[in-house]
This record gives sequence, structure tokens and C-alpha cells, in this order.
Amino acid sequence: MSQEIRNLEPKAVWNKFADLNAVPRPSKQEERVIAFMKEFGENLGLETIVDQAGNIIIKKPATAGMEDRAMIVLQSHLDMVHQKNNDTNFDFATQGIEMYVDGDWVRANGTTLGADNGLGAAAAMAVLESTDIAHPAIEALFTIDEETGMTGAKNLDNSVLEGEILLNLDTEEDDEIGIGCAGGVDITATRTYAEEQVSGEVEAFQLTVKGLNGGHSGMDIIKGLGNANKLMNRILYNCFVEADIRIAEVNGGGLRNAIPRESVATIVVEKASKPAFKKAFELIKTSIETEFKSLEKNLTITAEATSTPEKVMEKEAQAEILKALYAAHNGVFRMSPDIDGLVETSNNVAKVSIANGEAEVSCLTRSSVESGKWDLAYSLRAGFELAGFKAHFSGDYPGWAPNPDSAILKVLDELYQKQTGEKAHIAACHAGLECGIIGSHYPKMDMISFGPTIRGAHSPDERASISSTQKFWKFLKEVLQNIPKK
Repeated sequence: MSQEIRNLEPKAVWNKFADLNAVPRPSKQEERVIAFMKEFGENLGLETIVDQAGNIIIKKPATAGMEDRAMIVLQSHLDMVHQKNNDTNFDFATQGIEMYVDGDWVRANGTTLGADNGLGAAAAMAVLESTDIAHPAIEALFTIDEETGMTGAKNLDNSVLEGEILLNLDTEEDDEIGIGCAGGVDITATRTYAEEQVSGEVEAFQLTVKGLNGGHSGMDIIKGLGNANKLMNRILYNCFVEADIRIAEVNGGGLRNAIPRESVATIVVEKASKPAFKKAFELIKTSIETEFKSLEKNLTITAEATSTPEKVMEKEAQAEILKALYAAHNGVFRMSPDIDGLVETSNNVAKVSIANGEAEVSCLTRSSVESGKWDLAYSLRAGFELAGFKAHFSGDYPGWAPNPDSAILKVLDELYQKQTGEKAHIAACHAGLECGIIGSHYPKMDMISFGPTIRGAHSPDERASISSTQKFWKFLKEVLQNIPKK
């Protein structure tokens, strides 16, 4: 781990972040980070609990003079999105994140950084370890699997927490105080298809879409960035219509909560149709590059000769699958009529896998309105079912309804203005914070969310602002000193 990270201010936070990032912690593989956090709490001599889900709760008594304040829950998640560039050789299951300083930013070498939500977790660890920060009684809650199902929050013990106020440290703009978030549901559509032997005079090509920005499928969806799966399907559809190409396989995207950056397809075209294919490919390539030239400056679309596969998709099935993917909504579905600039409902066509007679499409639908979430989800399912897919829902979680009359909101709003001389941006976000789920377990708990500025979360371009982390740390300490009385 680079010593330059450990020398950054505030050292208390960056050193804990460096410690955390030395431990492999991709979602669904949190065994080592759970053990690490358990050992951390026990070494401090603090009551440390691992609940049945794998969440860690570390309890610290109030500092002298703060015993009459309301107990708080300081909450972050331990897992991180594991995304890397195709040309990066890295194993998230065994390696720690390789970080470096780039001006005011901390970045990782070709992978996600894990600042989401590692910086929040590191700040909570720094508070637990501190001997000179005034604070009320604390229950530090470190959840698991936030990024791929929120199963930690969903399976949180209903009786393990006593805190009255929850401070979620998972917001990614340092001038924002979060008071609500979107809920979500996963949609998985699968079908089989017949394959045919490749015969006759043909040529095979590998089509590639890469270099897209990607990003958080909730927070970044409003930007209108390119989705590699939708762009690849558009290319395939146009070339199928114009040159009767046949598809052998398609592999695009990955995690549901990341906008897909890359997609690769193998196709076959009859030699007699090669000129028509080349023409159709260049036309659609030019159209896409023109449409996205201001948003996706590193977009690359290529068609390169490759070895001929033995089998391709049966023609009728190919038409059905391409049409289903074309019809599947991607991006913003509805803006909130009540909160200016807030995406209300969206969908991310996250992963497409077509090979060996099986097709699978994975989506994540989000909405701050429960009925809107299900409206879009049912619409997507209907489209897939019309094309012969079986579609099912999983991983459903509720949103966090804004409470503008929150007592802790008033405290943070006043403190932010006092500390910065500016008004905080009080907002709901189009992302899946755990507050709504935790609130279902503890309905009387007052909740708020804030954090340091992080850019490019869920992509290898993820970076955390050093100056913003300093601002966040100062603000967090001030908040802890001003928690209301019981």
C-alpha cells in the first residue's frame, strides 16, 4: 500500500481506509473483512457483535460529558463493487486495492477504489479508535452485501440496536444531506434457443464496444451515458436487418448496479453479404459515435476478423431476442414531479449473456415511488415474456421516504451552514441506500446521510477527493459533538 495515502490528512481516516483496502472485500465475499472488523473492535476492547447475517456492530460508550445525548448509529457498508478494466490483471478475491494520489484525488490502478463505502467505514473506524473526539454513545454498524442485494441490511437483527439516530455515511457529494433514496428490484430474463451448424462460404467477426464511462446505475443514470449492451444490440439489430448476420455469442456488462462499459459479440456473415455488412456496420458505428461524441470521448466500436464458430443462433430466435433487447427500456423512465432534478424511476440493462443455446439478461429497476418501480418492472417483464423469455424478480428492497421534519436534519443543516457559510443541498438520491431497509427494522429511528465527494463509483474511474474528505471529517466531528439530548 502506497505510503503517500497514509500520509494524507486526515491521517486517522486515510490510514483506516488503507487498512480496509488491504483486505479483499468484493460483495458476496466478505468473510475476510468481517474477520478483520471483528478483530478491530475486539482489539479496542469494545463490545463487538457479528449478527447472523454477518453485519458487524461495535459499541462505544459516550465520552465524558456526552452521556445525556441520544445514542447514535454510525452506519456504512463493508463490501465494494468489483469492476476492472479488461486489460488490468487483478483478482478481487485475493488482492488488496492498489491506490495512488492524483492531484486532489485518490484513485486505484485500473480497478474500482472502494471509497464507496470504504471512506465512510474508515471514518467510523477512526471515531471508534479516537481518544480525543467528543461523541455520544455509539453503535457503529458495518453491513455486508450492500452492493448486490442489501442482504446485510435486510437480515439485520431487529433487536441488536438501541440507537435513536442513524448517521449513514454513504452519500457521495460533500455539500449534500440525504433524506431519502430509491428502492429497487432485480429482473432476470432467461430463455433457451436452438442453434444451427455454420456451413457454406462465411466469414466471422468479433464486434466490440468498449471505452464507455460506465458508472453508478443510479446516481449516473441521469447523465445519459452509453450502455454497452444497448449499443451492441443496436449494432447487431441493424446489421441483421441489412446483411442477415448470424450471432454465435454475446457477452456484455457485469454487475447490476454498474452501467455496462464493454460488450463483445461473435457473428458470422455469408461472404456474399460481406459488403452489405460492412456498409451497415460503418453506418451504425458513425451514428452512435456522433450521438455520443460529447459524452463518451473514449468510445471505440470495432469489427475484427476472428475464427469461425461451429454454431450460431437459429434465425427466428435471434430476431426475437434482438427485438426484446431493443424494446427493453434503459435509462431514465420518469423524473420526479415533486423534487426538482431527481430521477424518480429508471432501469439499467446491466448484463447480457448469449451463448450455447442460452440467453440471459439482467436488469436493475429503481424508483423512489414503489408503484412506479413495479410499473416499469412489469413492463420489462412483459416485453421479455412476449419474446419467449421467462422473467423473474429478486432482491426487492424499499426506498427511504424523505422526512423534511427530521430533528437530526435540522441539526446538520444548521451546522453545515455555520461551518461553510453556505446552504447544504438537502435531497433524496436515485441510489439504494440502506436507510429504508434499516428503517423497516427500526421504524422510530431518525435517519440522515452524508459523506465525502466520490466520483465514478462502480467503475474503474472511481476516485475520492482528498480536500473533500478533510471537509467531511471536520463536519462529522462537529455533528458528533452536537447530537441532541435524549
